[in-house]
Amino acid sequence: MDGSLVPPDWPPLTLAELRELLINFPAIGEPTRILTVSPRPFSAAGAVATRNAHGGEARVFIKRHHRAVRDREGLLEEHRFLAHLIAHGASVPRIFASASGDTAVQIGDSTYEVHEIPSGIDLYEGAISWTPFRTAAHAYSAGQALARLHLAASDFASPPRAVRPLVASFTIFAGQQPASALHRYFAARPSLADHKAVRACADRALAILAPYHVELVPHLPALAPLWTHNDLHASNLFWSDPGPDARGTAIIDFGLADRTNAVHDIAHAIERNIVDWLVLVNHPANPDGVPIHLDHLEVLLDGYESIRPLSAEEAAALAPMTALCHTEFALSEAEYFLGVLRSEEKAVMAYDGWLVGHARWFWSRPGCTLLDALRRRADAPHSHGASRP
Repeated sequence: MDGSLVPPDWPPLTLAELRELLINFPAIGEPTRILTVSPRPFSAAGAVATRNAHGGEARVFIKRHHRAVRDREGLLEEHRFLAHLIAHGASVPRIFASASGDTAVQIGDSTYEVHEIPSGIDLYEGAISWTPFRTAAHAYSAGQALARLHLAASDFASPPRAVRPLVASFTIFAGQQPASALHRYFAARPSLADHKAVRACADRALAILAPYHVELVPHLPALAPLWTHNDLHASNLFWSDPGPDARGTAIIDFGLADRTNAVHDIAHAIERNIVDWLVLVNHPANPDGVPIHLDHLEVLLDGYESIRPLSAEEAAALAPMTALCHTEFALSEAEYFLGVLRSEEKAVMAYDGWLVGHARWFWSRPGCTLLDALRRRADAPHSHGASRP
């Protein structure tokens, strides 16, 4: 929550439960050892060593979700997207199917998925979201990976996800009337609709962000709907090697995916990697002290445009979208903390610290600097996909 390690929300995986699960996956075999324990808070997960009946050994990545967060259909929304991406050449992990053909297995209140571990190394395994790339070359490669993903996703026509916690959707600012859209957003989520402090913070954030929505509105018709990842941080990539020039080999963790648009996804990549938000968490009274990494911003976008150049309208939409994109995920986190964990303390960080705090930050000196850099890039003729760093 603030950059420090805390006890997980969910108990870690055990060999006993994995044996019960993997009976459904005879080709994978029996679990022999849990190799890693993921520090991510929203599920229990880890890499697991297995041995099949023929003595063959393998490693898989297994995630357990509480059904209130992801039931079977909630996971299948993600799995259908991953299957489409694989069929269209994207480098993403395969999801293993059980003997009955299911990729999402419900056991009691838990929903499980079993992933292939991609080729490459988990170079940023210990990195926290909102911390920067280690090198400019990594930022460039991440931009390329995201662009390839968007090309592979371009004809995936599934509708947006059903209402679920922990999804980075784009509905509130997707039209002319964000206040009306916010009302509909709350109406579908009773744990938020009935919470006065959440509603007050959301209204405050909308007022703070209103000029960015005005800036975005003329460009909305040019933003084609697209299923997107919505969480491209360096830790959600596998990498070719540990060196400064490592290339991204696969994108992982599609838990926040939804039908939004390419600019929304790029804005999330900027928000996740270019702004040191944890400094704001620990020093909320000093927004001007939050570092931004403009060198990484430029090469992230250069890498993206070397594969998929932005249209003029998309480029112009990127600055306001970067200020707006975190809104719905902050609210979705608040829904998770209130409706699933019943934790007011954690929810306050989402609906006040992140929703309102991040919105305010974009009016700070570094926030304006970041958005102005995106506006200058949109306005200036430049060589799309400039030379690799």
